[in-house]
Amino acid sequence: MGDYHVHLHPHTRRPGDLDPHSFPQDHIERYVARARERGLGEICFTEHLYRMVESEPILGRFWEGESAEVASTTIRFVTAERTFHLDEYVTAVVTAKDRGLPVLLGLEVDFFPETIDAALDLIAPYPWDILVGAVHWVGGFAFDHDEASFEFHRRGIDRVYEEYFAVETALAASGAVDVLAHADKVKRSGFRPTVDPDGWYQSVATAAAATGTAVEVSSAGLRQVCAEIYPAADFLAAFHRAGVGITLASDTHRPDGAGEDFDKVVAAARQAGFTERLAFAGRVSTPVPLEEAGG
Repeated sequence: MGDYHVHLHPHTRRPGDLDPHSFPQDHIERYVARARERGLGEICFTEHLYRMVESEPILGRFWEGESAEVASTTIRFVTAERTFHLDEYVTAVVTAKDRGLPVLLGLEVDFFPETIDAALDLIAPYPWDILVGAVHWVGGFAFDHDEASFEFHRRGIDRVYEEYFAVETALAASGAVDVLAHADKVKRSGFRPTVDPDGWYQSVATAAAATGTAVEVSSAGLRQVCAEIYPAADFLAAFHRAGVGITLASDTHRPDGAGEDFDKVVAAARQAGFTERLAFAGRVSTPVPLEEAGG
């Protein structure tokens, strides 16, 4: 079993956290040790593309056109977070692989329809095992940031959901990545639409099936305000009906979280009808039986 969505650095630093410019081998080893304690055979590191310095000229000023309040929130966050270098990140994970550690090299590709082709060109030279795609912004609105939550009320919750799922469907239809990360991330802060989301679910699932894009089943939502696995049960069932494969994920940003709540993740996948998951290497997927898991 593998945890296919793991980050080496948190978004909010605490005393004792790593220097945000470093990827030391002993830190990687701590993730592996925790994963092994939980019965996992491998983990995949998937740092954010937007956190790479090299992404700045590619992604551009994607917040332009938003209100001053929304734009300033995104500018502060991106400026503080964009401290990594692609070469250093890739070298650290590849070095760990070469040392025999059961790790994979991945990247969380932050999806913007206007710049995805340039982003793929930027990362093409590297030996990825998996690319996971994610929507964290609707335009320049960081909908999963508490300090920007006012925009749900100003824009309207139903409208935010509609805009989010339009971008998520575009991501699934693009075929740009291997796996959709936290496919209903818009629920993260607990805002729920007044309309039935099944139509949105079906659109994303159909698009993913058409491009052969998988979806992750993630425990991250259990630790957030929504208190629910990504994707929701009905959404996950829609993926199963469409024939979309799955990976398993924690989306942890610290070693102790590797494989966290995988018993619940596996249970959700089984309830939706899945009996297999996908393993990846060199961006090629292989179906394997869906194992049992500890917490």
